[in-house]
Amino acid sequence: MRILNFLSLLLLLSSCIIVKKKYTDSSFDELYRPQVHFSPPENWMNDPNGMVYLNNKYHLFYQYYPDSTVWGPMHWGHAISKDLIHWQNQKIALYPDSLGYIFSGSAVVDKNNTSGFGKDDKVPLIAIFTHHDPKGEKAGTNDYQNQSLAYSLDEGTTWTKYAGNPVLKNPGIKDFRDPKVMWFEAGKKWIMTLATLDRITFYSSKDLKSWEKESEFGQNFGAHGGVWECPDLFYLKHNNENIWVLLVSINPGGPNGGSATQYFTGQFDGKNFVPYQTDTRWIDYGPDNYAGVTWSNSGERKIFLGWMSNWSYANVVPTEKWRSAMTLPRDLAIEKIEEKYFVTSHLVPELQTISKTATGQKNIPASDYDLTSKIGKLSGPVKLEMSASQIENFKITFYNLLGDKLILGYDKVTNNYYIDRTVAGKVDFEKRFAAKHTAARISKNANLQLTMVLDNSSIELFADNGLSVMTEIFFSAQPLNSIRIQSPDNFLINSLKLTPLESIRR
Repeated sequence: MRILNFLSLLLLLSSCIIVKKKYTDSSFDELYRPQVHFSPPENWMNDPNGMVYLNNKYHLFYQYYPDSTVWGPMHWGHAISKDLIHWQNQKIALYPDSLGYIFSGSAVVDKNNTSGFGKDDKVPLIAIFTHHDPKGEKAGTNDYQNQSLAYSLDEGTTWTKYAGNPVLKNPGIKDFRDPKVMWFEAGKKWIMTLATLDRITFYSSKDLKSWEKESEFGQNFGAHGGVWECPDLFYLKHNNENIWVLLVSINPGGPNGGSATQYFTGQFDGKNFVPYQTDTRWIDYGPDNYAGVTWSNSGERKIFLGWMSNWSYANVVPTEKWRSAMTLPRDLAIEKIEEKYFVTSHLVPELQTISKTATGQKNIPASDYDLTSKIGKLSGPVKLEMSASQIENFKITFYNLLGDKLILGYDKVTNNYYIDRTVAGKVDFEKRFAAKHTAARISKNANLQLTMVLDNSSIELFADNGLSVMTEIFFSAQPLNSIRIQSPDNFLINSLKLTPLESIRR
């Protein structure tokens, strides 16, 4: 009898293990599941963290809660890619501990072993993150967020938290978080860009352990509709000049409500950031690109990735096993218009790894053009490119037979691009989700150039060489598999190119 019970127990345990494995190694075929964007196999994900390039691998760490599909005690999830497109999920990198949850931060390759963590000729990978103490927060203190370190000597597979944590203690600021660290070669020192309430504070260190305050920026610049978060500081080359860029995410206060990321251009001398601009600019005008930062250790190439959601509704979107995805990676560059510097975003060329044979069309009168009747219905994600020598009013409708419609277009009167997801599918989970969102057209050129990527539950728009960018999520009952282009004007499309994209899940 005992033998039978033991065998029964073994069968029960093995069946549980099989079920768990099947759930974890999901086929990623659930309704709404992105097919060309990174999403966690299951449960909650938000901000990208610790993005670093090392030995031909791109590491993506991210805010993760492994026990639910809503936000909870934060861990660092981990994934690795060789091409920025296909990702391999790894085991959880950092777990909460006695100092608190593991909030957002960054990672650097300490090539010169300034930290002293390296040994046996192994170069240390250093994670710098915010320890968030929930007990201190609940008690009403103002010093419950502090900066800490962890290091890895095996390329991020295992981590050791520094025994001297925290390395930067809170001086009494309620919001004191999200350290983004970079090496400033001219000063031979590390620079930490930290979100501190409604501004940015810069700190410096020679060894990543001892930090000194350098300066503050932002009290009288930019948008202040919400707390400042997830900053990033780097430079981009433009005509042999280094243009420094400071990214700052803000929640709420975005141009279309809720979360968004603003940017500043200027100069940085190792101590002070001096802006070129006084106006507010956004890296992405859509409602669903937040907390984005760039990969470190990637040389002069700056690759950006954002969290594809919005705190207005992130916890209630109608996905079941998983919540949230990341944007597609984007190369950032500088374009100068008149005397102003603007940051542009471009899809990384690595997207070619999943590009199938393209279909092209030329010289299309677009008063009412049914693209589907020419090429057939879409069978998966696509990249759509369109150009015209003269921009006019137009709209592109992505739709299905159930009546779901996502409308993207341009309004010449307001000089705005727009995306309307009002009737794009399920919207009743949050009262502000169903809306038409706009992005200012920054380009002064008469011609038009658009690139769009449509996935199962998102669209990303790059207009005018990436000057105006929008990211939107939506939840249609079936994939949007048809396209129609319409214009009340004499709108001639010079070229139209549709490239099917292969799922990264297969």
